[in-house]
Amino acid sequence: MTVSEVLRQAKALSPLERKELLRSLHDLVAKDDQKPTRSLLELAGLGKEVWQKIDTDAYINELRDEWDQAT
Repeated sequence: MTVSEVLRQAKALSPLERKELLRSLHDLVAKDDQKPTRSLLELAGLGKEVWQKIDTDAYINELRDEWDQAT
């Protein structure tokens, strides 16, 4: 079906039906423009290689010591 065919059929609609068609087309186009939603879970494991050679307990203790010295 071509745009011309759709327009020809739209001309046969009542003004109220045309408005309904227009709203439906607007909603359809708006959905096409929406970006897909992303999930925070997609970030799971991102950067894990940074921590592979680090003793996390020692790192946390160092941070706590820094906080204690700052206060």
